[in-house]
Amino acid sequence: MFALLRSVWDEPRPVPAAARLWWDWALAAVLLPVAVLEVVLRPDLNSRVGSLIVAVGLLPLLLLRRSRPLFVVAVAFGVAAIASLVFRGEPELNVMLYMVLFPFSLFRWGSGREAVIGLAIMLGKVGLSAALGFISVGESVAGSAVLGTACALGAAVRYRGRARARELEQVKLLERERLARDLHDTVAHHVSAMAIRAQAGLATAPSRPEAAIEALGLIESEASRALAEMRTMVRALRHNEPADLAPSPTFADIERLASPGRPGPEVDVRIDGAVDDLPKSVGTAIYRLTQESVTNARRHARHATRIEVRVTVGDSSVHLRVSDDGDHRGAAARGHGVIGMMERAGLLGGTCEAGPNPDRGWTVTAVLPLTGSAA
Repeated sequence: MFALLRSVWDEPRPVPAAARLWWDWALAAVLLPVAVLEVVLRPDLNSRVGSLIVAVGLLPLLLLRRSRPLFVVAVAFGVAAIASLVFRGEPELNVMLYMVLFPFSLFRWGSGREAVIGLAIMLGKVGLSAALGFISVGESVAGSAVLGTACALGAAVRYRGRARARELEQVKLLERERLARDLHDTVAHHVSAMAIRAQAGLATAPSRPEAAIEALGLIESEASRALAEMRTMVRALRHNEPADLAPSPTFADIERLASPGRPGPEVDVRIDGAVDDLPKSVGTAIYRLTQESVTNARRHARHATRIEVRVTVGDSSVHLRVSDDGDHRGAAARGHGVIGMMERAGLLGGTCEAGPNPDRGWTVTAVLPLTGSAA
């Protein structure tokens, strides 16, 4: 039990949220005239000015509830307790229901010790009001239940966000593993090429000394490519190691994704540019991105009739564009497949974007440098 309490106390804050968002400003702007209207229109208020001052004075705390949740809870419930003592009763404005956002934010964005301290402050405020007779026992139980529900919702959203973050990190790790397997084949290819060039240079050196110089130049070029791709592989393996070194697909396999005459939407593949000297790591990455994009289109594009794959090889980069004419309404903007594609492109120093078309369909675009590694 002590270990559990200790783990709760030591729990750090989650990933920092934005200090304030536009709807925080909008909520404060809406609640201000609502509070004024309630004071004007309700005839049963005992202290109109005091109630309005408390309700309006606590509104700016809505802008701090993510960045300083414990401070917000301490100030809000501390002011509410002082107001109860001054006015000999609980705040009367219904608009102050917005205070349930403060315990929610505390358990969503605060650390473990902040949550424990804030919970003690809130329960102390409820207990004080009950002890002084400002609220009945039933009302104190109901108030505690409301606060507990807000805290529970904040904790649930917090841990759902953490689970989502772990899920996305797992997708990225799996993509790094796949990239490492692909790069293993590429590096092995370069090393084999260097060995062959060295053997050829040694065999022809007695009769053609210039052949050795030519072989050294080719070996230097292959070694530079191998080192660049090994650096990329090391970055990909920083957090995990590949479990399988099965042969990886190549750029030439992209054309096999075309589906003339097959069931489902037609996949039309067109490749422009010189592909003979394309680095193997880049070619494999383009294939993986194309395969994932086509698979996603087949899976999520309802009523799609055509999927277009366009690959353009330039002087310094390769451009990929995969688009369909299906209906993607209700589909997730960033599923696991898209996250994985972005991770792979980023590891190779490129970019990948996905989103709906203005009229209909979905498009994935990617740009990879021909070096196949980030700077």
